[in-house]
Amino acid sequence: MDIRALRAFVAVFDARNITQAAQLLHLTQPTLSASLRALEEELGVSLFVRQPRGVAPTDAAGRLYPQAKRLIADADALARRFREDDACLALTLGVEADLDPRRVGALARVAAATPALLLTLADGCTGDARVGCESLRCEDELFEPLWEEEFVLALPPGHRLSGRVLSPAALAGEEWVMCPPHASQQKLLAHLGEYAPAHPQRAASLALAAAMAGAGVGVAWLPEGLLPAGCGSARFDAPPLKRRIGLCFAPDALAQPALAALLARLAESGA
Repeated sequence: MDIRALRAFVAVFDARNITQAAQLLHLTQPTLSASLRALEEELGVSLFVRQPRGVAPTDAAGRLYPQAKRLIADADALARRFREDDACLALTLGVEADLDPRRVGALARVAAATPALLLTLADGCTGDARVGCESLRCEDELFEPLWEEEFVLALPPGHRLSGRVLSPAALAGEEWVMCPPHASQQKLLAHLGEYAPAHPQRAASLALAAAMAGAGVGVAWLPEGLLPAGCGSARFDAPPLKRRIGLCFAPDALAQPALAALLARLAESGA
C-alpha cells in the first residue's frame, strides 16, 4: 500500500475538501484524486461521497482513518530513525582485559556526552581504537593517555599488614596469588628475590587474581584500580611500578570524525 495514497486520504478526510487537501500536500487536484481512486480500488471500497461543497467520508473511511494515521506515523518514525543514525558518528572502542571498570565507565560517560557520538564498547583488540596499556601498544600506534595507576599489594580482608610499607622479608610465609602471563608478575618475582613463593596459587588474568585475593586466597600484586572491595592494601619499600592506560590507535584513525570528536571532548574535559 502506497504511503503517499494514505497521506492523501488523511488530508482529504481532515479537510473534507479535495482542493484544500491538494494545496496542503502541494499536489495538483488531479494527482490527489488519482491517488484516492487507486486507494479505493486497492481496498475495494468508496471512501468519500461528493457533496455540493466538498466531500463526506463514508463508513469505510471512518474505519480506515485511525489505521492510516498509525501507518503514517510508523513510516515517519522509521524515516527519522534512519536519518538520526546517519547523522551519528559511530565509534567502536576495544577494551583490553584487566582494566579498572570504573575508569572505563567514566570514559563511556565522556563519550556519551559528546554530541552525535554513538559509542560501542567491545572486548579485546578491536574497533576504531582501543583502551589499553601503553606498554602493549604496537610500534606504529599513537597513544592518548587517559589515566595512570600504581601497582599495590592486595591483601585478604582484615590482613594484619594492611596499610603498611613492606619489605619482601615482611611477606615471607604469606600465601600468594599470581598471574604468570602478565609482565608485572615477573617484576614482582624479581623484587621478592629469595622470598618469592615456590608454589603460588595461579590466575590467568589480573582480574581473576583480584577475585582470588578478595576471597582470601592470598596476597596479589595488582593495579590499584583492580583492588577488590573489602581488601586491604600495602606498598613495597621500593620505587612503585606504574602503568599508563590510554587510547591506542593507528595514525590514519585520526581522520575519522568520531575519534576526532572524542579526543576533542577528552581534551575539553581534562580527562
